[in-house]
Amino acid sequence: MPSRRAVIAGGVTGTAALAVAGYTPSAYADGHHRRPDRVRLTVLGTTDLHGNVFNWDYFKNAEYDDAAHNDIGLAKVATLIKALRRERRGEPVLTLDAGDTIQGTPLAYYYAKIDPITGGAAHPMARAMNEVGYDAAALGNHEFNYGLDTLRTFEEQLDFPLLGANAVDPATKRPAFQPYLIKHYRVGRGRTLKVGILGLTNPGIAIWDKANVEGKMEFPGLVEQAKKFVPDLKRRGCDLVVISAHSGAATSSSYGDALPYPENASSLLAAQVPGVDAILVGHAHVEIAQQYVENETTGQQVLLCEPSYWGRRLAVMDFVVEETRSRRGRGWRLVTATSQVLNSNAVAEDARVARAVREQHDTVVGYVNSPVGTSAAALSAARAVVEDVPIIDFVNYVQADAVKAGLTGTDAALPVLSIAAPFNRSASFPAGQVTIRDVAGLYIYDNTLLGVRVTGAEVKAYLEFSARYFKQLSGTGPFTMDQVTNAVTDLAPNGTPDYNFDSVAGLDAPLTYDIDISAAPGSRIVGLAYGGVPVTDAQQFVLAVNNYRQSGGGGFPAVSTAPVVYNRQNEIRQLLIDWVIANGTIDPAEFASVDWRLVSGGAPITVS
Repeated sequence: MPSRRAVIAGGVTGTAALAVAGYTPSAYADGHHRRPDRVRLTVLGTTDLHGNVFNWDYFKNAEYDDAAHNDIGLAKVATLIKALRRERRGEPVLTLDAGDTIQGTPLAYYYAKIDPITGGAAHPMARAMNEVGYDAAALGNHEFNYGLDTLRTFEEQLDFPLLGANAVDPATKRPAFQPYLIKHYRVGRGRTLKVGILGLTNPGIAIWDKANVEGKMEFPGLVEQAKKFVPDLKRRGCDLVVISAHSGAATSSSYGDALPYPENASSLLAAQVPGVDAILVGHAHVEIAQQYVENETTGQQVLLCEPSYWGRRLAVMDFVVEETRSRRGRGWRLVTATSQVLNSNAVAEDARVARAVREQHDTVVGYVNSPVGTSAAALSAARAVVEDVPIIDFVNYVQADAVKAGLTGTDAALPVLSIAAPFNRSASFPAGQVTIRDVAGLYIYDNTLLGVRVTGAEVKAYLEFSARYFKQLSGTGPFTMDQVTNAVTDLAPNGTPDYNFDSVAGLDAPLTYDIDISAAPGSRIVGLAYGGVPVTDAQQFVLAVNNYRQSGGGGFPAVSTAPVVYNRQNEIRQLLIDWVIANGTIDPAEFASVDWRLVSGGAPITVS
C-alpha cells in the first residue's frame, strides 16, 4: 500500500493503483487455487463518461473535486484498466462501456460544434477510448444530441463497435447499428470460450432527440429486443451473454406513459430474458457494486453492476466458468458471477491517454476562458432551487426575447413566457468580466430553443407539475434546502432532480405566483397572475421552452403537444453567449424580478 503522501502527491499506478482503488482479488470459487477445468473471465466496465477525459472542471477552470473527493475522467480509469489487465495477464479480459460518451463537457461540445468532427477533427473521446482499447460500447441517449452525422462520424473514428440492438431502421425494423459482438477467447488445452455482448440503448431517445431521429430511427424496448437477440447469441454458441445497457436498474420512466417502454429497464431485462448472465448498467448515474436479480424463467441470479458516472468508478465483473463434457462435446457452465467497483480518485492518469488528448484539452481550456462581456453584479445559482434569483431570470429573459423576435402573424401579439431550470447550483457570474466558461457553467446542456402556444390553464398545470419537486411540509421553517427540495415521486423514485424544477417568467410583464408546499402536489400554485391580473384558463401565451421539454423530457404536461410557433434550432447556450457579446453588460436591473416564492399556508417560508 502506498503512503498517504504518495497518494496526495498525484496518484499511483500499476499494482499499487489497484490497492488504493479498493480492489479485492477474486478467487476461482474453490479457494485460492486455480483448477485446470475452470476459467475466469473479467469484464471491465465504464459508463456515462460524458466527454470527461481529464480530472478537470471546465466550468471552474480547476481540477474537479466534490464533497466526497471523487475524481473523474477516462485518463484515471485507464490506469485501473491497464493495471487489471496486467494482473489478469493470460486470462480473458473484456472492456466495455455502457454509453453517453460524446456529450457533457465543453471538450465534447467544442468538437461537435466549434471545430466539429464532421469537418475533419478527431473526437477526443475516440482518441482516448481507442488508446484504452475498448472491445465495444453501447449507444447512450446523449450520443444522439448532435445529430446522426456527428454520431456516424464518431462511430467511424472508433477502433471498436458501437452496439445498439434497439436503435432500428423504421422501414426494416432491423438494427441501424451493430447489435452485438461475439468474442472468442482461447483458454488453453484447445478450448475456446465464446462471449456474446449485446448492446441496448434507451427508448427515451425517441422523445429527447425527436428532432434528430424522427423518421430516421426508432427505439423499441430493451426487453423486447433482448428477447430477439439473446436466443440468437445462444444459437451461435455463446457460453456467456453480457449486456451493456444504457438503462438504469430501478424500473421507472421520467416520461411517464408517453412511451410503451420503460426508460430504466435493466432489472426487467435480468428478470424477463432467459440466458443473460450479467448486465453492465448505465444511464442512472448511480453506483451499484453488485446486485443480483432472479430470472423468472430459469431462476438464475443475474449480476448487475453500475460504475457511477464520469469515470469516478470502474466496474470489475468476474465470471468463473467450469468445463463440461457431454455427447455434444465440450462446453462451459457458469459457477460464479461477482462484481466490485474501483475508485479512481487516488490513482494517476494514464500518460498515453492523457497525451492523446492534451492538445485538444488545452485548446478548449483557452476557448472557455475567453471573455465575452461583464456583469454589473455578482450573480449566483446557489439558491435557485428555493427562490427566484437573477441568474435564472437572465436565462428566461434571453430565451423569451429570442422567441418574441421570431414570432409572426397573430402569435406576435401574444405575451411571451419562458421556462428555465437550475441545472447547476454552483453556477455563478462574478461582478466584472464574464467568460464563456461562466455562461457554459450556467447552461450545461446542449438544448435548442422552441416556442409553443399554450393557454393559461396549461401554464398552471405546467407549474403544478414542476412544483412536485418540493417536499410537502407545514410551517414556515427555517428549513434546510435538503428538507424542502428533490421530493421523491412516482416518476423520480430517487428524488426529483434539480433539472426538473422549472420556474416560469414573463418577458414584457411579470408572471407571478406562490408555491404552497404545505399543500399536496397538484394544488400548490396560488395567485397566478400576469402583469398583476389573474391568469384565466382561456388566456393564450407563447412559452419559450427547450427541445428536451418540448419533446416530452421530464413528462411535463401540454408542451409536447402544443402548437410550435418558433423553432430556429438555436442552441440556448450560444444564444446566452451571443446576447452577452451583443449587449456587453449583464445588468440584473434590466430583467430581474421576484416572480415566485415558496409559502406555507400563505406565509413565506425561510430556507437556510
